Amino acid sequence: MKILGIETSCDETAAAVVEDGRRALSDVVATQIELHRRWGGVVPELASRNHVMQVLPVVDEALTRAGVSPAELDGLAVTSGPGLIGALLVGVQVAKALAAAWEKPLARVNHLEGHLVASFLAERPPEFPFLGLVVSGGHTSLYAAEGFGRYRLLGATRDDAAGEAFDKGAKLLGLPYPGGIAIDRLAKEGDAAAVRFPRAIVRGSELDFSFSGLKTALLHHVRRHGVPEGKGLADLCASYQEAIVGALVHKLFRAARTYQFRRVVLSGGVAANSRLRAAVAARAAEYEDLEVFLPAPRLCTDNAAMIAVAGTHALERGEREGPGLHADAGWRL
Repeated sequence: MKILGIETSCDETAAAVVEDGRRALSDVVATQIELHRRWGGVVPELASRNHVMQVLPVVDEALTRAGVSPAELDGLAVTSGPGLIGALLVGVQVAKALAAAWEKPLARVNHLEGHLVASFLAERPPEFPFLGLVVSGGHTSLYAAEGFGRYRLLGATRDDAAGEAFDKGAKLLGLPYPGGIAIDRLAKEGDAAAVRFPRAIVRGSELDFSFSGLKTALLHHVRRHGVPEGKGLADLCASYQEAIVGALVHKLFRAARTYQFRRVVLSGGVAANSRLRAAVAARAAEYEDLEVFLPAPRLCTDNAAMIAVAGTHALERGEREGPGLHADAGWRL
């Protein structure tokens, strides 16, 4: 079963062909980093316009690299939410048009499910059930994954996502966009214990997250001491990163203990962070019966291969979308 996936939820225009939900025959991503770098973050209108220009060439490239013609496809899958509404609409409209023109079935995919199942493209995929942490610029959530299409939310951020905390913290420090990558790079040379940042205690749910207070703490620190240079900046980045990673790891393993999961899956753009990956692996080593699945960094960031994986199983369940498919910027998984 060969499925063409299309992803345009934010600032990456992506298309991929995946076979049987396990093997990516192609995986094409046109990034918009340079477009948004001068603004220090994603500008929704610019992202949407760039998707319009890039999406068809990216789809053509994905088919070419896979060596697959439209006639050989068994269906299409597209991200229809959550995300930026203008960006989503581009992918949804193109996918509907291609499905109609090629007379192929179309599945809608929740972007977060795509992240959760990205690990199924790895050589050793997880088995259900597993605990999934989706951590990105727009989302920080814990899910009980019970099967394809079956997910239960266990905890989420009450305010800012971890990726947003990275990006806005980096902007405050004068670091280039994307900020999470810049902080990760500098933190490798710094002392994570140099500055003590708070870890939020969220009342009402021991598995919810909060990062707004951490951003405020960084702001006050900079106002008092200014933005350091050299080793001081590396120390500040390491300390700030450690506060974010510490909160993620603490809640992840609390959930694993509480619900007695034997498998943990990391996903989303922040899952590519080197400190988070190392901290999760180190903590997991303390458990005899807990497996951790860390997708390759390329599969952590937005891509269409993960959308095709989720779409494969949606189509196998008999789910089909027609001309009435719409984009849903707030679609909850």
